[in-house]
Amino acid sequence: MNIALFSDSYLPTKSGVVTVVMQLKRALEHAGHHVVLVTVTTKTELSPEEEKNILHVPSFLSPVGDNQYVGNPFEKSAIDFCRQHNIQIIHAHTEFSLGHIARVVGRKLNIPVIATTHTMWEDYYRYYLKMGRIIPKAVIRRIVHAAYKHFYALINVSQKARDYFKEPYILPSTPSAVIPNAIDTERFKERKVTESDIKKIRSQFGISDSDRVILYVGRVVEEKRVEELLTVLCRVVRNTEHAKVLFVGDGAALQILKDRVVEEKLTQKILFAGFVDWACLAPYYEISSVFVTASLSEMHSMTVLEAMCMSLPIVCRRDTSFTDTVFHGENGYFADTDEELDSYLAELVSDDKKAKRMGERSFEISKTFSLSVHVNRTLAFYNAVLNSFPKPISDDVLKEAVASVLCKGTVPSGS
Repeated sequence: MNIALFSDSYLPTKSGVVTVVMQLKRALEHAGHHVVLVTVTTKTELSPEEEKNILHVPSFLSPVGDNQYVGNPFEKSAIDFCRQHNIQIIHAHTEFSLGHIARVVGRKLNIPVIATTHTMWEDYYRYYLKMGRIIPKAVIRRIVHAAYKHFYALINVSQKARDYFKEPYILPSTPSAVIPNAIDTERFKERKVTESDIKKIRSQFGISDSDRVILYVGRVVEEKRVEELLTVLCRVVRNTEHAKVLFVGDGAALQILKDRVVEEKLTQKILFAGFVDWACLAPYYEISSVFVTASLSEMHSMTVLEAMCMSLPIVCRRDTSFTDTVFHGENGYFADTDEELDSYLAELVSDDKKAKRMGERSFEISKTFSLSVHVNRTLAFYNAVLNSFPKPISDDVLKEAVASVLCKGTVPSGS
């Protein structure tokens, strides 16, 4: 199959969308499919092999978001690029500039264009636009409707995402199915964590063998409720012996958090690693006892999947984006309020046996989110679309196609 992926997010940006797109491209290619990527032009420098079959459209740094680029929506080079590669289906991972280009290419070449819904836009507008907090939800929903209405079908990364996009006045009639995000466990763990790696990180941050680390990995931005999380963590490290916190990630709120930690006189207990390349993350998970997030804006968290893959229990706020990954009392805890996070974190930091038992359960659950299963389901979705296009397709057809893929099996070979 000849497949084109379109994305407004690309390396060196660290985000769930970049991870999803790059691992999907590699996995589809490994299975024998021909895959091209149309994306923005960034400052990254990759090898010719890494840049193979990638078209970069002229772009500029976005005034909103965190290290995000916007491609020229009127760029026409993608039409010839996709024609030359005999593309059969376009899979957009964006709804705006590159998403617009994807839809134009689809119309010109008469091929289906589908999209994955990665973003909870009501939260994004609230945090990233200066006037976002006063824009009525109805207006935001009309914008979302306009951005997505011309896609042939949608892939939702969670039931939360599907429920949102099925709401009245958004896209209740656009056919869709749920395909959860996945993690490439082999690639994530291909660099074995050594004792030297662990000692180096412990030494760098002053973490002793008796310390128990509460880990946050992700963008350090207001959207993720990191300031509210820090308030919780300040209480936990003050009241819990041997508890330390490590924030891994960069973002607009990082300096705000650092300044607060200085004010609270907790610089020895709440630590900041800054940006860490994805290939080097495993040791940070390895030294930790529990993973925490207070975010309520997730669609389907990639860092939660990474933490589970590394056998960590998860403590998070109750949110439907986590209902297929976190099972209360089994591999972590749901907190109904920020205050409830305190007791759950203190419990796991103070009880190594319980943390280990829950972490082992996390690892078992993470196996159901393998990359091979994800790619199988995505290919089943593609095939259902190609079999129906240009006629309309139904939710039931897409749902049955995805459900036909079992949680075990190999990725289909190219055709």
